[in-house]
Amino acid sequence: MLKAHGIEPAPDRLWSQSWSTFLKAHWDSIFATDFTTVEVWTRSGLATFYVFAVMHLKTRRVHIAGMTPSPNAVWMRQVCRSLTDCEDGFLKDVSHLIVDRDTSFLAMREYLSQNTDTEVVLIPPKSPNLNAFMERWFRSLKSESLDRMILFGKRSLERAVTEYVEHYHVERNHQGLENELIEPGETTGSENGTIDCRERLGGLLKYYHRRAA
Repeated sequence: MLKAHGIEPAPDRLWSQSWSTFLKAHWDSIFATDFTTVEVWTRSGLATFYVFAVMHLKTRRVHIAGMTPSPNAVWMRQVCRSLTDCEDGFLKDVSHLIVDRDTSFLAMREYLSQNTDTEVVLIPPKSPNLNAFMERWFRSLKSESLDRMILFGKRSLERAVTEYVEHYHVERNHQGLENELIEPGETTGSENGTIDCRERLGGLLKYYHRRAA
């Protein structure tokens, strides 16, 4: 049962399968979401910004839904509208979304329940380990880039996060994907061509690849 694994299903649905069976049955459309906080210098002093991200667990693809110093209900509803856009929303037609119980997510949970068929799966209180994929991604984001930088203003934060996400998708190997790239380039795995080093964020992020012959 899901509850035995610390996951609480929606109250109107009866679960009879194990957690592993649930994952296998819905793996193609299970997403997770969470916030992390980052300290940024602004004209008025040091400010805390919230970085809101969503991940497709199967592919490990990550989408940055937004960054703000105040994740209030109005902001969350606007983010939800963008995420569930019928044309290119990252959460379009998603069946299950793992969400923390933090009050910051109340508006999101209400919006999804009222406007989509997405089933929100709540993790128990004080159990970040049950949203391990998102927790690990934020840890990598900070240890590999943000913790090594002094950020000045929102634009500085947006640039750093955007560069890391691009590196994460295109240039960084992933143990959970058998050390493969999420979005391999045309020359990935090629034995021909000169080995070149690509750098991002002033050399904090590096990637070695072969130039096209």
